[in-house]
Amino acid sequence: MKAALLGALLLASSPGSWAQAITMASTTSTEQSGLFGHLLPEFKRATGIHVKVVAVGTGQAIDMARRGDADVLFVHDQAAEEKFVADGFAPRRYAVMYNDFVLVGPKSDPARAKGSDILVALKKVAATNAPFISRGDKSGTHAAELRYWALAGAADARGSGYRECGCGMGPALNMGSSVDGYVLADRGTWLSFRNRGALAVLVEGDWRLFNQYGVMAVSAHRHPHVKSAGAQKFVDWIVSAAGQAAIASYKVNGEQLFFPNAAP
Repeated sequence: MKAALLGALLLASSPGSWAQAITMASTTSTEQSGLFGHLLPEFKRATGIHVKVVAVGTGQAIDMARRGDADVLFVHDQAAEEKFVADGFAPRRYAVMYNDFVLVGPKSDPARAKGSDILVALKKVAATNAPFISRGDKSGTHAAELRYWALAGAADARGSGYRECGCGMGPALNMGSSVDGYVLADRGTWLSFRNRGALAVLVEGDWRLFNQYGVMAVSAHRHPHVKSAGAQKFVDWIVSAAGQAAIASYKVNGEQLFFPNAAP
């Protein structure tokens, strides 16, 4: 009995068994959109590797990976991702997929923000002091929002209705729905969001709203304890024809949420 138990413990602690599970630091948009619920079972069937996802804002995900608390990083802030690689925390960044950001707001649109220019829209929201819910969580979406405010010349004048929730995309949309406010959202989470209330997409189609995602295996040279082999298997799979097809096949109500664009 004791020998059998000891054997089981040794097997469970062997390098091979541990290699069958990796930790991914990723964004709330990939998790809350339902994408990982679609992708990860396919990856496990292909490789036998289980992926535990920690879904936080992109800034928090990158900090987590910098500490060596994740094996793979899947986020959407290209400038921050490239710095992560330049600082030696990953050997390479791979483009994976894209979608876009949209500005949602009440159908009545009191700020008259509707159109195809995000900068003009934000200026109108600020000028009318309309409710605007910002994630305020250093996520990729939050970083993009701050860039748009700066480009609109309103970085320090966002109106009295501006509020930061310090929360994920889903909770931010819930807050926006409850106060009939404006929210910058990634389209994937918006399409999966059910508590829309009076909210609708008001601004889309601006080239600035392009939203690229990247993936990186955390460097074993920087953090020798990370499961770099499993992490690289995930990276290789998600940029492969099989992984890219899995991304393209994920739809909500017949609408594709993410578009694969890994380099061949």
